Amino acid sequence: MRGVADIGGTTIEYELEHGGGPPLVFLHEGLGSVDLWRGFPAAIGRATGRTALTYSRRGHGRSSVLTEPRTPRYMHDEAIDVLPLVLDHFGLVRPVLVGHSDGASIAVIYSGTGLGPVAGLVLLAPHVFVEGHSIEGIEAARATFTGTDLPRRMARYHNAADATFWGWTRVWLSPDFRGWNIEEYLPGLGGPILVVQGEDDEYGTLAQVDAIERGATAAAIERLILPKCGHAPHLDRPDETTEAVVTFIERHA
Repeated sequence: MRGVADIGGTTIEYELEHGGGPPLVFLHEGLGSVDLWRGFPAAIGRATGRTALTYSRRGHGRSSVLTEPRTPRYMHDEAIDVLPLVLDHFGLVRPVLVGHSDGASIAVIYSGTGLGPVAGLVLLAPHVFVEGHSIEGIEAARATFTGTDLPRRMARYHNAADATFWGWTRVWLSPDFRGWNIEEYLPGLGGPILVVQGEDDEYGTLAQVDAIERGATAAAIERLILPKCGHAPHLDRPDETTEAVVTFIERHA
């Protein structure tokens, strides 16, 4: 079921498939949306028989356009202020949070803050601190956006592609963001956790996975490191990623 909902005074685009529980909630990456998951949430929902919710955050997809500049705490704002409203609106309790990139960071903040119980965390290409490698990747993305037809292609999926891209890029490349770090939330994570990381991720390295394993000492953590895989394991290596996520959910959640 596709639709839009008024949540906290913001129009939110969503896709919801009903099934069993615990429900699955998919949190997209920094330039993502419902459609840019490319059907991955629906595939996981069908394979597990679970309720699956995917939504586009404000400033993404067909949700309300972002009009004010992001701050370095934009992922905290999403995790602490917005995600609880989304879960309450759809009546979802004790979800499995499946986050990609920024979405994985939002999942970590939400769970580590103790705002509500989760049945598990699936973290695809997560980041818990800023690496020089991340900055280099975003600088390359900026060059691609200004020098290719990427704005036209992004406009297929976002109401305001320019605002979406620059809202994300400028905050990541700002000096104030270099010290961004959410490792303080890792001790608050309860298990189970699956971390999936590509060896060729253009925005992060295995140092992110190692930090999660060191910090989340109370959690049962599984890791899947995929060779010849970039920042989107569910798109670059869909078969292995789907199998790992389905197996994890069926085993632990």
